[in-house]
Amino acid sequence: MKNTMIDYENLALLNEPFHDEYISSLNSVLKSGWYILGENVKKFETEFASYNNAANCIGVASGLDAITLSIAAFQFEIGSEIIVPSNTYVATILSVLQNYMKPVLVEPLIDTYNIDPAKIEASITKKTKAIVVVHLYGKSCCMDPIIALCKKYDLKLIEDCAQSHGAAYKNKNTGTFGDFGAFSFYPTKNLGALGDAGAVVCNDNDLAKTIRRLRNYGSDKKYYNELVGYNSRLDEIQAAFLSIKLKRLDEINKHKRNLASIYLNNLKGDYIKPVVDKDYFDVYHIFNIRHPKRDELKEYLLKNNIKTEIHYPVSPNNQTALKEMFKNQQFPISEEIHKTTLSLPISFFHTEDDVYRVIEVMNGF
Repeated sequence: MKNTMIDYENLALLNEPFHDEYISSLNSVLKSGWYILGENVKKFETEFASYNNAANCIGVASGLDAITLSIAAFQFEIGSEIIVPSNTYVATILSVLQNYMKPVLVEPLIDTYNIDPAKIEASITKKTKAIVVVHLYGKSCCMDPIIALCKKYDLKLIEDCAQSHGAAYKNKNTGTFGDFGAFSFYPTKNLGALGDAGAVVCNDNDLAKTIRRLRNYGSDKKYYNELVGYNSRLDEIQAAFLSIKLKRLDEINKHKRNLASIYLNNLKGDYIKPVVDKDYFDVYHIFNIRHPKRDELKEYLLKNNIKTEIHYPVSPNNQTALKEMFKNQQFPISEEIHKTTLSLPISFFHTEDDVYRVIEVMNGF
């Protein structure tokens, strides 16, 4: 009998355990007649702030908006430089450009794929105002030296936590090291909504007030605008869904960590696997391996009814929208990662048997 297809992701199956609660919460929101910035948003903001041991959480429309508003809150001079990793999803860089700032790309560590703290200082100039770190794939960056650099040069620190819900470095959650932690709740995330959604976490009450204004046309009070703001509001329905799933986020992360351990312990040595370190609590939003014959491997797995993804196939400096900006710069480590990385199935709906089958097929490649 032919093996059934193992999907890389299946959002219907992923969300099936939550359906009854989703339907109940949806009916409640519909009956309330209040759909924007209501009690469900306040409830989720309180819960997510508490989960991260943070003073404030501000719901916004997307992960991109979470970073964009975080940068906007500081009102840096146009043309200021902001350091970002060269190995990231393009949204991190777009948030800098949408604030009319200059992104300065710094290469990652080849083993963790996160920004290399030892390479940051050489890129700091008099125009540098902030560092945006990205906790990629669900692994925290090495935060101690980055924080030290921010203190040394008086730089703001923004964390892109789009893939790191519940991840930690030395027992402290990502998103709580810097001035802002920017989260995405895109449906595939460990804490995913059923549409676009995001949030900003911070401990400074004044900065939190600024983000609350910026997300709502720059306004505290309806029709009175203190800032040039945005329309970026987490809606009541998504907030209600997120509150439901947040109650099980630790369970989701535990499940993904268990599947990751099976991969780590059983995949043959041909594959470059994620590194594990006691200082890092990894949540494996993505479980990626690297292999020099990545494209052949991907095709081989598909022929064996296993779907995979590539995060990401094109490095930011080679994107059509950005290549002119970085045309005289070289990012060999980032490009090597993009050429060799492959993401394996590791969703909340996947079983241990699914993972063992993936391993069996991969070990025959």
